[in-house]
Amino acid sequence: MKVTVDWLRRRLAVERPLAPFREGPVPTKSPVAAAVLVPIVNRPSGLTVLLTQRTAHLRDHAGQVCFPGGCCEPADLSPIATALRESHEEVGVVPDQVEILASLPDYFTSTGYRVTPVVGLVTPPLNLQLDDFEVAEVFEPPLEFLLDPASYHQHALERDGTVHYYWAVPWQGRFIWGATAGMLVNLRESLFAQD
Repeated sequence: MKVTVDWLRRRLAVERPLAPFREGPVPTKSPVAAAVLVPIVNRPSGLTVLLTQRTAHLRDHAGQVCFPGGCCEPADLSPIATALRESHEEVGVVPDQVEILASLPDYFTSTGYRVTPVVGLVTPPLNLQLDDFEVAEVFEPPLEFLLDPASYHQHALERDGTVHYYWAVPWQGRFIWGATAGMLVNLRESLFAQD
């Protein structure tokens, strides 16, 4: 099936009762509020998803593939505001180029964050300006590839005597995994959930 902008708008306009996702056990302290933009780029050749590769020197999540985003700040009026602000700061996506389609269920990470994924349709041309302290590069896998269940593989990791399962998506020598892959699975489930 060809994924179109109109189909995305229709599918994401319907609220579906998807529960928040928790990567691991319930943490003992309150999670830190954060938001990411799931930027779906409307290219003439088809829809893509803009992902970032974090720089190797960062203290948290160094070298990992992720969506642009970060912690909510007091001046942010909503998770949408956080996602748009962070995307502009990290990669230069102008908020006026983003049509907000939906917010996905919160994603609770094992590292203590409550992340709200905000799905936005981004209209080119993009004049990306990367924050070279945080972002090593950006790339855009096709949305149809990321919505294909065959693209995903489940892995297991043992930490402190507990086995944690996570999704991973290999794409052109890159490894999309952890929370980013989990949020993509949630996007797919939201789009293909029964009405």
